[in-house]
Amino acid sequence: MIKILIDCFGGDHCPEAPVSGALAALKANPDLYLILTGDESLLRKELEGKAYDTGRLEIVHAPEVIGCDEKPTDVVRLKRNSSMMKAIILLRDRDDIAAMVSTGSTGALVTGALVRLGRIPGVIRPAFCPILPTMDGGIVGICDSGANVEVTSAHLRQFAIMASLYMENVYGVRNPRTALLNVGKEAEKGDDIRRETYGLLQETESVNFVGNMESRDLLSGKYDVVVADGFSGNVLVKTTEGTALELLKKIKKDIYSRTLYKMGALLMSRMFKEEKEFMNYQNYGGSVLLGTSKVVVKGHGSSKAVAVEKCIEQAYKMEVSRLSGKIETEIAKYEHYDV
Repeated sequence: MIKILIDCFGGDHCPEAPVSGALAALKANPDLYLILTGDESLLRKELEGKAYDTGRLEIVHAPEVIGCDEKPTDVVRLKRNSSMMKAIILLRDRDDIAAMVSTGSTGALVTGALVRLGRIPGVIRPAFCPILPTMDGGIVGICDSGANVEVTSAHLRQFAIMASLYMENVYGVRNPRTALLNVGKEAEKGDDIRRETYGLLQETESVNFVGNMESRDLLSGKYDVVVADGFSGNVLVKTTEGTALELLKKIKKDIYSRTLYKMGALLMSRMFKEEKEFMNYQNYGGSVLLGTSKVVVKGHGSSKAVAVEKCIEQAYKMEVSRLSGKIETEIAKYEHYDV
């Protein structure tokens, strides 16, 4: 039985989305056991009238909620009874619990995970790795996307190793094509850190390094992993997501601008629906925090039930594949170089 904690408060659609997503995940995975943290009375009210295996679902009362504007270090010290911190502490203290999922404050989650959980031996800094769809029907992972604004070439090499193992073990991508986000494709492009990283990745046998990538090629399908510092990676992901959403809005606006366009849209309604689903981030789960001693998955603040279910699925697959142990083994091969 794989036990996973669900922080049920802090997101835009809490507790409805976490509870519904949790019940869907329980139905899909008979060897899954879920622990919901949050205000018990509200959680039980949300569960009323819903069918589920009561022997595989537990509630841990945590009455406090973390706001997105709260200082992460204060949260870790002062809000131990919040749904997020209660989950993190339980994850640390109980060997039978494998992972946690949260749609709450990113800053609080990262700080809490680093302070309370710690890192996989050898990992310098954990990093976020969200997933986006590509134009050929595949997916691409971006690591890092917000956890580490300032990095060294050693950090970037570890991001490449962790993300490559993640894509291979969780999504079944064989020998993931790994690129370094840069301002040009030539090896000599970028600053000193990017040039140093280029050389390190060429020497890293476990990484299928295919060179630099310019941001315009993110969704091309040519890459399975993109390595970046947290600042650049976060901008890359959010710009890509934002562009897709705004493009859909413009298409919808243009369709309604003329009767002829409306008639054409009726004939293409199925295609438009498929494209909308293709670009909907809710279908791709959350951003895993690679490198922590236990599995942590961060869902988008606006995650609905389907997204929470996908986050739980990510955590489940990471534990089943024993990803943390594989990261530790591979990182150890280069530990004496990475400081």
